[in-house]
Amino acid sequence: MVSVKNAYTISKNHVSMRSLTHRSALTAPPSSKVVEVPHSVPLRAAIVYFLTAFTGCAADLATKHWIFAWRGVSPGKNDVWWIIEGYVGIETAVNYGALFGMGQGYSHVFVILSFIALAGVIYWLFVAGAAYDRLLTFALGMITGGIVGNLYDRLGFWSVPGVTDTAGVRDWIRLSVGEYTWPNFNVADSLLVCGAALLVWHSFQSGAAAASSGAKDR
Repeated sequence: MVSVKNAYTISKNHVSMRSLTHRSALTAPPSSKVVEVPHSVPLRAAIVYFLTAFTGCAADLATKHWIFAWRGVSPGKNDVWWIIEGYVGIETAVNYGALFGMGQGYSHVFVILSFIALAGVIYWLFVAGAAYDRLLTFALGMITGGIVGNLYDRLGFWSVPGVTDTAGVRDWIRLSVGEYTWPNFNVADSLLVCGAALLVWHSFQSGAAAASSGAKDR
């Protein structure tokens, strides 16, 4: 038989537990939303990336092959086939440097940097999650096409009569304004520049959107 004292103790403990539970419920922080991070890359993003890279690289290699088979290489000669007289023309040259002729003589270094850049792009897209952004996917596809197009040349997978050192990049687009002539370039260079420009534009757009969202939250 439970004594009056024991019954009072049990009742008191029960009330204390209810009070503690109620207090914990009032003071507990609100549950935060769980953000699910997708583990698989969207098939559409992968298709856009690889299709952009393949198309860009194929256009670069095809135009270089056709232009150099047609015009050959004329070192030291001003042999320009003008599309727009004095402004836009075709002039073949072999570049043993980087983009637009910078870093001459370091072709082997640019081969290594190209592989590093490709690894970085793949990681950014398919591990860090950039593939979920359509514009980033397209821009990085263009950059990949440009990297692979010029890497193909730097690895020497081409031949032109009269050229013994094939560790350079085949350039053929010439732009001139008056006395000034821009360094010759190719489709791969154009892909690299346009892709990089899209990345910069995307960065500014994302920053502006974030700033606007922050201002609204205030």
